[in-house]
Amino acid sequence: MKDKLHIVVIGGGFAGLNFVKRLYRNKFYDITVVDRNNYNYFTPLLYQVATSFLEPSSISYPFRRLFRRKNVAFRMATVNDVDTAGKRLHLGDGSELTYDILVFAAGSKTNFFGNENIRQHSFSLKGIDDALFLRNELLKNLEKASLETDPEARRRMLTVVIAGGGPTGVEVAGMLAETKKYILGNDYPTLAKAPVNIHVIDGAPNLLAPMSAKTHVAAFKTLNKLGVHVKLNTQVKDFRNGSVELSDGTAIEAGTLIWAAGVVANSFNGIAPESIGRGKRMITDAFNKVKGYTDIFAIGDISIQFTDDRYPDGHPQVAQPAIQQGKTLAKNLLRLAKGKPMQPFRYFDRGDMAIIGRQFAVADLFRHKLHLGGLIGLLGWLFIHVMSLVNYNNKIKTLYNWAVAYATRDQALRLIFRPGNRENRG
Repeated sequence: MKDKLHIVVIGGGFAGLNFVKRLYRNKFYDITVVDRNNYNYFTPLLYQVATSFLEPSSISYPFRRLFRRKNVAFRMATVNDVDTAGKRLHLGDGSELTYDILVFAAGSKTNFFGNENIRQHSFSLKGIDDALFLRNELLKNLEKASLETDPEARRRMLTVVIAGGGPTGVEVAGMLAETKKYILGNDYPTLAKAPVNIHVIDGAPNLLAPMSAKTHVAAFKTLNKLGVHVKLNTQVKDFRNGSVELSDGTAIEAGTLIWAAGVVANSFNGIAPESIGRGKRMITDAFNKVKGYTDIFAIGDISIQFTDDRYPDGHPQVAQPAIQQGKTLAKNLLRLAKGKPMQPFRYFDRGDMAIIGRQFAVADLFRHKLHLGGLIGLLGWLFIHVMSLVNYNNKIKTLYNWAVAYATRDQALRLIFRPGNRENRG
């Protein structure tokens, strides 16, 4: 009997994990997942970790536990480069890994658009490490502000600018506004009457730009009601010496800049330049096969397809296309193994959702044909996000944390951890 082909998957996010789950215990392929982390995490809820409303373990789960008895191998490593001729990967730990079929599912990273000041001094939110770092810094800033006697210095410390009015920016702003309203004065009595300013800056004419007109209006009104300052048709151009410089020539003195203004695909040495398209995404055909290769595929944020006439500029870099591409490619490789033709990918848009604060969410479902807001939108958002978590353990933890936060308007997760500080053992 012929040996199984070896599929190597780079990345265990939405695309990679949904691809692998459809190949559990299959009889045609051996699977190895390579990821720089030893856990999967739920990206849409990172902002709740960063704002102390969820703990990291609520939205993350170890790969080795997920893949136990599933006939899937796991390697915790980074990929330095790809030898496409020799069908091998050179990993960051100095080892090599050979493949018969390679699947890129490594997602995207924050796009700072070449601005080194912003890259060095702002906070991004693309992983658990980012979320914990931001949480630590926000809390440390409050500790410093509680002791500051200079009103102007305190005002600057308590000013947060969020660049980007998409889901991440809007949701972070909402949670910070909730903290300001219900928690700040209780935890920090000296800051009870201190001015806390939260700004959302976006270059588009509306918040949550890809969503419906009703959502644009609802998001703006809700943030405004929560005391968030929203400035549209304006871009953050630089961040120097505690000053956020805007494209209209004005500036905001701020202690914190959170950058949520765009992403770019992760890239890998060894892939031909002609296979790379806009945003460093790999150009793929209708079956997610990378241009110029017969044994390399790309799914999720790292892929761009021009074969779907409803999305001539490629699919949006959000969770649903990644999930659906992962599932479709797995089915296609099983079809291929059985001698059947592959089927082209067609994206089914289930809609977009965002939550603003603790009591309001918006949802545009089925290509914006159905708009939900208020309590119904909130319940829909809660249901979709809980059901999307990878494990029952995550679902239970998250529901519990949300119930506590909703009932008490508080959450006892405002802890500053310093993983770099270790006792000197001599």
